[in-house]
Parts: sequence; C-alpha cells; structure tokens
Amino acid sequence: MASRRKIRVSLNRKLARRIWGELSRTATQGLKQLTQAHSVSVADGDLSLIDGNWYVTHGGLLRLATRRRCLSITVRPVPEFCDLAAGRWVFKACVCKARGSARFEGYGDADPSNVSLMVHGAEMRIAETRAVNRALRKAYGIGICSVEELGHPSTSRKSATPEKSASPKSTGNGSSNGQPRLRDRLCLLIREHQLDASLVKRYAADFCGTEELRSASRALVESYIAHLSEWAIRDYTGLVAKLENYSASEQVHT
Repeated sequence: MASRRKIRVSLNRKLARRIWGELSRTATQGLKQLTQAHSVSVADGDLSLIDGNWYVTHGGLLRLATRRRCLSITVRPVPEFCDLAAGRWVFKACVCKARGSARFEGYGDADPSNVSLMVHGAEMRIAETRAVNRALRKAYGIGICSVEELGHPSTSRKSATPEKSASPKSTGNGSSNGQPRLRDRLCLLIREHQLDASLVKRYAADFCGTEELRSASRALVESYIAHLSEWAIRDYTGLVAKLENYSASEQVHT
C-alpha cells in the first residue's frame, strides 16, 4: 500500500510539472498530502493549480465520492434566495456518506456578477455545482476550495461591457450589433484561462470537423466556445490534458 502511494505521488508530481511548470515547495508538499489523503489524480483532472494554490475540481470530488461509496447526493433550489429575472440562483446540497451517518450540507450561489462572461445564462447549473462541491468537501474533509466556487474577475463592470468599434464590420464569425465577435470571445476565453492559443485552435478545427477554424460555420464556433468555456470551469486540468494531446500528436508526426 505504501509503495502504491509513493508511485501515485511521483506520477502526480511529474504530470503537474509538465502542465504547470516547476512547483514551489509549498505546492509540492500540498500535492503530496492531497494524494496520500484522498488518492487524487492529476491525470484525471482532480486538481488545478491557480496562482500557486491547489483547487479541487467538481469531477475530482465526484470521483472521490464514488471511491468512498457515497450513499446519496441531493440538491434543491432555495426559492427565497433565487431571482430568475436577475439570473441569480441558490442551491442547497446534502451529502449522506452511509446509512445512518450524519448529513453534510452546502450552499452554492451564482449570478452574472460571479461567473465567467462565457457562461452567462448557465448560472443555474453553476450554482448547483457549487452547492454539491461544498457539501462534498465538508463530507470528506477537503480543506481546499473547488475551482467552480471561484468568482471570475473578468466579470467586473469594466470587462462586462465589450468596447464597441466605431464602425463594426460583419465577418463570417463576427457581429455588427455591438456584441463581441466570436474571435474576440475565443481570445478572451484563452486569456482568462491561460490556454495555449495554437492548441485551442487545433482542437477547435477538430471539434468543428474542418481543416481550419475560419472555415467552420458560426453555429459550430459558438457551440465550441460554449463547450470550451464550460469544460475550463468544470475541469480545467482535464481540458489542459486534452489540449496537450494535440501537442504530443504533432511531435509524433514530426
């Protein structure tokens, strides 16, 4: 058992360095403790490293609950705190680890002010995810915050209103109604999550079934942006690993 833990710690450390670069002593120690205590996997996207701090992902928490044979997870909205017109949602989640055990509760809220610009309109799902994450973290003693619970600074008043061009042009993937062009939205998404632009474009072409992204229809590009944004919030590490596959495949062909 001890040897397996050592192997798991070593594999997590190697992959973490490949994804995020050299780790600080604090980050390395934190990764070791999380691996030994909860058997998390960097390869599976259980963790994300942001500004030198570890965050657990929704997928990681669900996998942990599965490993620990969690009995049930129930979620319901809290109507008195919800405002549909304002896009504000609040959910309450309850986790029961086993029959007769204590119930662990968590609340999650979401509105346009604390979610990414790219997922405006999906506040209900994000609030539900946040509630589940908090309940699971309490149930299994996860002391670090989850990625999905983080607010997004890009939703500040300044960035929430895209600058309008003096003479907007309509292009294949653009817009002339004052809304940001799809290309601009994709660039914003890449900057916000610090993704590799070239790999994002290669994945986009694959997703849309075209040789180049500019050859795809507007509907396909919109679908790709929504897909990429939701994945980045739900499972950032998994998305990075997916993009890395395109880099690896390029090296193989060369």
